[in-house]
Amino acid sequence: MKATLGFDATTASSFFFEEEHHMLRAQVRRFVEQEVKPHADQWEADGLTPRAVLRKMGELGFFGIRYPAEYGGSGMDERATVVLAEELGRSTYAGVAITALVHTDMASVHVFNAGSAAQKARYLPGVIAGETITAVAVTEPDAGSDVKGIRTTARREGDHYLLNGSKMFITNGVHADLYCVAAKTEAGGPASQSVTMFLVEKGTPGFSVSRALDKHGWRSSDTAELSFADARVPVENVLGEQGRGFYAIMKNFQNERLVLGAMSMGEAQAAIELTVDYVRERKAFGAPLWEKQVVRQRLAELATWVEAGRQMIYATAARAAAGEDLVREVSMIKSYCGELVNEVMYACVQFHGGMGFMSESTIERMARDARVQSIGGGATEVMLEEVAKRM
Repeated sequence: MKATLGFDATTASSFFFEEEHHMLRAQVRRFVEQEVKPHADQWEADGLTPRAVLRKMGELGFFGIRYPAEYGGSGMDERATVVLAEELGRSTYAGVAITALVHTDMASVHVFNAGSAAQKARYLPGVIAGETITAVAVTEPDAGSDVKGIRTTARREGDHYLLNGSKMFITNGVHADLYCVAAKTEAGGPASQSVTMFLVEKGTPGFSVSRALDKHGWRSSDTAELSFADARVPVENVLGEQGRGFYAIMKNFQNERLVLGAMSMGEAQAAIELTVDYVRERKAFGAPLWEKQVVRQRLAELATWVEAGRQMIYATAARAAAGEDLVREVSMIKSYCGELVNEVMYACVQFHGGMGFMSESTIERMARDARVQSIGGGATEVMLEEVAKRM
């Protein structure tokens, strides 16, 4: 009997959601069951999520849920975003999930939020259709959450900028078509006013993928180191205002961290359900492991904590949709959920026993994938500092 723990597509927190959100949840869940789970083991081996699958997600409208109808989107809000992220997290293939979510909620949002009318008209229809896959290139070997510390530079020369530097750990970096790249355009001014965002297309002279990176987890997601050596970017590809890139990145971090929190709780939920099913069947000392009080109470405890995280995400998404500024709450979500998903995975691997350590088991892959949730998008320590500042 499959464990559901009282959580399904039609009953999930109707207080926060409307019928369109329930329909979206059911549609994403069907897609995962039919198009992801039967094939994603091969994608893990291949190191990427195939472009045909991403186009199909575009055709189904998953890539346009937050964008206006004029570009092919459906104009929904943060509540739809967390539904998409949570259900992709529940797929058990976090590499597939992050491939899609970086495109929808971490990279292309820069185009929508800061892009000119011409830039949005040029790029967003392809983004929403899944024809133009995006990546965001901020992180460098010596600068992650410390955006002010980036060293990639951009120097204007006539009607182009020349970009020089490197970017590291860039999700979708190998196969993306369009990159939102942060570079410093002011050498002597305040660090927060020296960063500018640029749209860099694949094939731009001087821009290259230095190497594809091998990873502990998220193996069905391609990750790259990027190189810029006098990369010639047209002036019209400046994204937003010169010197305002730092603020754009900080603004978009809020959406990214909410998404990662929802994805984490989807992963945790799936892991608990998987483990409840396993311990109901796995026998030790003459009885199913579920009969051991310490096992079932630990799973019940973790399920309670996951539910608390999920409800905070839902409430925060609803408040964000109403226009509130929620840096404190989003930082709490990112720190809490990034740590909790790892605590859940640790217990679930433990309760799988030896099978939990085997590469053939789903929980082994999930545990590897979850580890980065307390690192990427703002490490737990950075998030807790954001909370502390507001205490």
